[in-house]
Amino acid sequence: METVPKLIVFSAPSGAGKTTLVRHLLKKKELNLAFSISAASREPRDGEIDGKDYYFLGIKEFKNRIRNEDFLEFEEVYRDQLYGTLKAEVERLWAQGKNVIFDIDVVGGLRLKKKFPERTLAIFVKPPSINELQIRLKKRKTETHEKIAMRVAKASTEMATAPQFDVIIKNDNLTEAKARAEQLVADFIKKPVGSDGEK
Repeated sequence: METVPKLIVFSAPSGAGKTTLVRHLLKKKELNLAFSISAASREPRDGEIDGKDYYFLGIKEFKNRIRNEDFLEFEEVYRDQLYGTLKAEVERLWAQGKNVIFDIDVVGGLRLKKKFPERTLAIFVKPPSINELQIRLKKRKTETHEKIAMRVAKASTEMATAPQFDVIIKNDNLTEAKARAEQLVADFIKKPVGSDGEK
């Protein structure tokens, strides 16, 4: 059986450290990873670049794309804030022979796992505690108290989905979390995929 390009999904509550782990793995050339850029319905924040950070579609265009079935998965993360994975983005990276890595919310992560069960490694990054999560979000100084409270409230619901993922990495020691993530991904991409007729 040949080694086919894989999907590596990282999901977590905001502030758990999934983005840090994804960035670390992308630097490891031997893993042959490429980052899947998500589509977003919101406007770019300061310093964000269209086609690099997200594909900024706007709400109307995003809803058109949903009607056209252009997404592998999408989710209304907050009211009128839609995020999703475009089929064309994954196909573009697979055509380059790359394993595709995602930094997406838990609902999207589980949908990708369901769609490509054998080709996907779904990793949940767990913060040491909700309290620690709140401290990390405050330290970022990028969001209002109201937004932080919203993220923390959502984190409890997200933590409940952890057992549905293939692996849970508890991020209370970043060095250890990076090493564990690296090992898990390296082992998974070497694994041949069975002929389970995934589309």
